[in-house]
Amino acid sequence: MEISVNGQSRTLPDAAVDPAMPLLWVLRDVLNLTGTKFGCGVAACGACTVQVNGQAVRSCVTPLSAVAGQAIKTIEALGSAEHPHALQAAWIAHQVPQCGYCQSGMLMAAAALIEKNPHPSDADIDAAITNLCRCGTYQRVRAAIHSAAQRMRKAGDAKAQV
Repeated sequence: MEISVNGQSRTLPDAAVDPAMPLLWVLRDVLNLTGTKFGCGVAACGACTVQVNGQAVRSCVTPLSAVAGQAIKTIEALGSAEHPHALQAAWIAHQVPQCGYCQSGMLMAAAALIEKNPHPSDADIDAAITNLCRCGTYQRVRAAIHSAAQRMRKAGDAKAQV
C-alpha cells in the first residue's frame, strides 16, 4: 500500500501493515515518525492529532484504509528548528508547553484551524481545539493561536504587497 506523508509517497510493506491498522501505529512503528503521540487510544485526548487533507484527525482511531490516496501531514512537517512555523514560535513565546506530551497534537489541530480560519475568535479556538492538556495551559494556547494567526496574516499581507 502507498500513502502520502509529509509530501512524500511512502510504500508500506504488506507484511507490516493491515488496512485496519490505526494510522498512529503506521506513522510511529512502520515509518518511525514518532512526533505523533499515543495518549488515550479512543480519540478523546488529541495527542495523536495529524492532518489529513488539511483536516485535524485523531490518528489513533483512523484506519490506514481510510487515508489511502490522501495527504497526511504530521508534526515533523510543520516547521523546523531553523524555520519554525508561526505556531511553534508562538508556543515558545507564550510558554505554552509544560510537560509537552500533548503539544504535537495540539499544534496540528491549531494549524488546521488557522489554515481554515485566519481570524479565529476565542469561541472558534475552543470549538476546534478539543485536545486535552493535563498541564492546563489552555489560556496560553488560545493566546498563542491568536498571536500566530496575526503573524501569519501579516506575512500574507507582505507577500501580497510584493
